[in-house]
Amino acid sequence: MSKRDYYEVLGVENDASKDDIKKAYRKLARKYHPDVSEEENAADKFKEAKEAYEVLSDEQKRAQYDQFGHAGAQGQGFGGFGGAQDFGDFGGFGDIFDMFFGGGRRRDPNAPQQGADLQYTMTLDFEEAIFGKETDINIPKEENCDTCHGSGAKPGTKAETCSHCKGSGQLNMEQNTPFGRVVNRRVCHHCNGSGKIIPEKCTTCGGSGKVKENKTIHISIPKGIDEGHQIRVSGKGEPGVNGGPPGDLFVVIKVRSHEFYERDGDHIYCELPITFAQAALGDEVEVPTVHGKVMLTIPAGTQTGKVFRLKGKGAPNVRGYGHGDQHVQIRVVTPSRLTDRQKELLREFNEIGGNESTDEQGSLFQRFKNAFKS
Repeated sequence: MSKRDYYEVLGVENDASKDDIKKAYRKLARKYHPDVSEEENAADKFKEAKEAYEVLSDEQKRAQYDQFGHAGAQGQGFGGFGGAQDFGDFGGFGDIFDMFFGGGRRRDPNAPQQGADLQYTMTLDFEEAIFGKETDINIPKEENCDTCHGSGAKPGTKAETCSHCKGSGQLNMEQNTPFGRVVNRRVCHHCNGSGKIIPEKCTTCGGSGKVKENKTIHISIPKGIDEGHQIRVSGKGEPGVNGGPPGDLFVVIKVRSHEFYERDGDHIYCELPITFAQAALGDEVEVPTVHGKVMLTIPAGTQTGKVFRLKGKGAPNVRGYGHGDQHVQIRVVTPSRLTDRQKELLREFNEIGGNESTDEQGSLFQRFKNAFKS
């Protein structure tokens, strides 16, 4: 099965900037990460997005991909190979470049890196989602160690440059192949790719420079938020590495069901029970809404299932575009217990023509009977 175009995978144009590519990848990573996504084939989609990002975020690999396609991205379009060779585990184009030119582009292990994003699930009551709220949440997250200020070294000491990789974070492993001697890069196992060795580790964080703490974060819940919405709290994710910016916190919203109301977008729906007498004679009844009680006029002859709209009595739009409506569906309740006097009056009503159907009811009953005849 052929691979999809990397630009198509990330949903960006061929001339997209590095920032656009990074934003597109982060969006897909949050959506398809196997630890949080419930979508079908999420793991495959995450892997596909990661592969596309690793190529398009690297200028050298991107240039090769733009010129030679997927073969170039795997290091098979350079020179005169014609895209037919399989170099196995030789590390891709960067290592083949080393094989011929004795060098290549290396990622600085000490360069600033943005911290990881965090996700928190918050459950709201129905009314809280309608009207919003200000609240605090407590989340466990990594913070820079106060004892060593994130260096990982015991106070009074400092980290040293790794003598094995000379601070590059990588070791060059040479292999003899049919094409000659190939230089294959591996992460330095002495410093775990950091390029630094800590002779005396901080006793508080054990040399990691990070500690787990419960942090209180203030969250503003906007009016009209709904199930599945996310609130992004910038800079409240994990701290960055080597002075990089922190990640973000994403608060995923869940809403508890309500015993009377149901919601669909900005509209609210409910069912209103009325008596046979109210339906037949008409009445003015009190209807609860999330904004308070309102009076609703029930016309004489109202049938079960009739829907009335209360304009502007729904949920506020989360982006500030007004309010939805409340839709009230009528349900005529048939009494299950009657007094002798009530039974007498209903019999009298029936005798004087109360069992006659309206035109609308008659046509309905006629269709019902015709269905059985056919």
